[in-house]
Amino acid sequence: MAWQWKEPEFVWFRDVSPRDGLQAEHVILNTEDKVRLVNQLAQAGVPRIEVTSFVSPKWLPQMADAEQVMTSIERKPGVVYSVLVPNPKGAERAIATKPDEMTVFVSASETHNQKNVHRSIHESLEGFHDICAMAKPHGITVSAVIVTAFGCPYEGIVPLSSVLELAERLQDLGISEIALGDTVGVANPKQVAQMVQAFQQKLPGIQLALHFHDTRGTALANLLAAVGSGASRFETALGGIGGSPFSPGAGGNLSTEDSVYCLTEMGISTGIHLQQLLSTTQFLVEKLGHDVPSKVFHAGGKMIPVNAKN
Repeated sequence: MAWQWKEPEFVWFRDVSPRDGLQAEHVILNTEDKVRLVNQLAQAGVPRIEVTSFVSPKWLPQMADAEQVMTSIERKPGVVYSVLVPNPKGAERAIATKPDEMTVFVSASETHNQKNVHRSIHESLEGFHDICAMAKPHGITVSAVIVTAFGCPYEGIVPLSSVLELAERLQDLGISEIALGDTVGVANPKQVAQMVQAFQQKLPGIQLALHFHDTRGTALANLLAAVGSGASRFETALGGIGGSPFSPGAGGNLSTEDSVYCLTEMGISTGIHLQQLLSTTQFLVEKLGHDVPSKVFHAGGKMIPVNAKN
């Protein structure tokens, strides 16, 4: 089938820097600074924010204050505040803090799932069944991320059929939004376009999101390929920070500000105020004590005047 550009009018972003971003940092921000980061993202117009992860502090000490962060943030009306949960025990902790959404995650490859959560894919899905049942009485939405959807650091290329079959199993659990994660940044634009088209045809009832890492410099190109295929939901991170400590070779996330700038200049709305976003990046840089990969942060987010001369 020939590929045709079919961009959406509006693109929704979920900024994952407070979770996916900070979990890869050696510097552990204090609770107050994490809360300020989340609040500033909301004030900049970010419609969805992944606030924290209810993983055992033994594995991720960066997320040890998950309860304190969730109960201290200012809930801005209209913003969806989500948390990552690895298992029913994490979900129980999360529910007590009243998130709008809980996100579960499973690898597209057995080897990565075993390395990541010490479970088979089947065992992970059994746990998701319990999490969905726990969330329903509280009106909490459950979404899912299929990590290593475009390639695994242990098994190599993951067949498209395997990703679609796993997505169907998640749909059977009642999950209505699935993000496909390029965990180690191996995807290319053609592969992304094919994945999005196949997903839309096979699972039209699922809201599809994409999560790209910029390990090999292809993340923004992959976002554009997805947008041109009609995708309208993405997970990105402020400054381009992040990466998984359990995925060898994983680079930072696609930068939120780079994505917003690019789409805005193309005439695609995001609802995010770029200059406020960049002020939040400056705050993050100061707290982390190091630079960030974001290109737009360094450029200042300003357009070059049309009549500018060389």
